[in-house]
Amino acid sequence: MKALTATLRLQFHAGFTLDDAVPLVPYFARLGISHVYASPLLEARPGSMHGYDVVDPTRVNPELGGEAALERLVAALRQHGMGLLLDIVSNHMAVGGEHNRWWQDLLAWGRRSRYAEFFDIQWHSPDPLLEGQLLLPFLADDYGKVLQQGAAPLRFDAASGHFLIHHHDHRFPISPADYGLILAGSQLSELRELAGRFAACANPDEAEALLQALAGLARNAQHAVDIERLLEGFDSRQPEGFQRLHALLERQHYRLASWRTAADDINWRRFFDVNELGGLRVEKPTVFEATHGKVFELIARGLVDGLRIDHIDGLADPRGYCRKLRRRTTALLAGRPLDAALEHLPIYVEKILGADERLHRDWGWTAPRAMNS
Repeated sequence: MKALTATLRLQFHAGFTLDDAVPLVPYFARLGISHVYASPLLEARPGSMHGYDVVDPTRVNPELGGEAALERLVAALRQHGMGLLLDIVSNHMAVGGEHNRWWQDLLAWGRRSRYAEFFDIQWHSPDPLLEGQLLLPFLADDYGKVLQQGAAPLRFDAASGHFLIHHHDHRFPISPADYGLILAGSQLSELRELAGRFAACANPDEAEALLQALAGLARNAQHAVDIERLLEGFDSRQPEGFQRLHALLERQHYRLASWRTAADDINWRRFFDVNELGGLRVEKPTVFEATHGKVFELIARGLVDGLRIDHIDGLADPRGYCRKLRRRTTALLAGRPLDAALEHLPIYVEKILGADERLHRDWGWTAPRAMNS
């Protein structure tokens, strides 16, 4: 593989996939490019044009062609002795919407979630109304107005067995422990029996079998009709439905609010002031491994030859993160394929520096070179 001397950045998205770049590689080689510098390739929010709004760091984005397409691009690069630098996002993930399963699990289970420690949350808020809850400033208007307009209805996803609040592109899960409040009024004994089992459910593992059972019952037309009847009782455009839905939402691990409240009341770390990007606690070993496992696998397999870290500013311990990343990546080099052998994996960091600030030299990042990009 060529030494890193000149990079060319490619911005991948559904309209320009990994396979679309393959026929361009010979041209890049003639230009003297040594490495293609790729925008983030892990699964991002559907339709993302940039890839920095990652929703699943455990797989290559299927909209870009997935891992098979990445293998084809790297094979083309190798034919010309070229490498691949990968942009990765350590500081945050996309939240809101419906596609981040870690965030959705957190909303459903709060501090009992398997991912409660993944996000930077102030659970003990000085505001007594937020004790143990996340403020979610995703509503288009004030909470009361949204409910009165029926703009945040309770819906049932028959395929998964989940009850969710719908609001534009957002899906806010109802905690399975509260499904009993919805199902208890069923006219069918099977649903009433499930209501009691949900009410006794204490954790996500216990809930999984119950959700599957509910989804199975919903495939029966009679049960599906009865579930729809139950949902009508939570129609917030009607006074009784408003009270039922409000009471149900009051029990959740989150509190829905207008987007206007974010600046003053939010109790979790965002990327700057972007509500849809939630800060990650990569200083915790579990979170570090979960968010970087796929990247390490790609490095070990010889598919990635260098890293660029997006906005390291927001991390609690940038130095500790960089040094740990350096140790972990260096340990992977010995097992790489011969055609992708590396003595050193370059790691570049992006950081906003103050007027008198200098980037620390003991973090383990790669000193910048004069490169074309």
